[in-house]
Amino acid sequence: MDDAYFDRLRTVFNDEQIVELGMLIGQFIGFGRLLAALDLEPKTCPVPNAD
Repeated sequence: MDDAYFDRLRTVFNDEQIVELGMLIGQFIGFGRLLAALDLEPKTCPVPNAD
């Protein structure tokens, strides 16, 4: 991510919101990795019967 990327972000978000967005993204990535490490991810996604 370069300065141009952050310049584009600043057209929509202020600096505080950019930090908060980054923190939330990090939490979601970390949570997904924790689920994978503990083997708690569902192996399939059930599809309801269309009948």
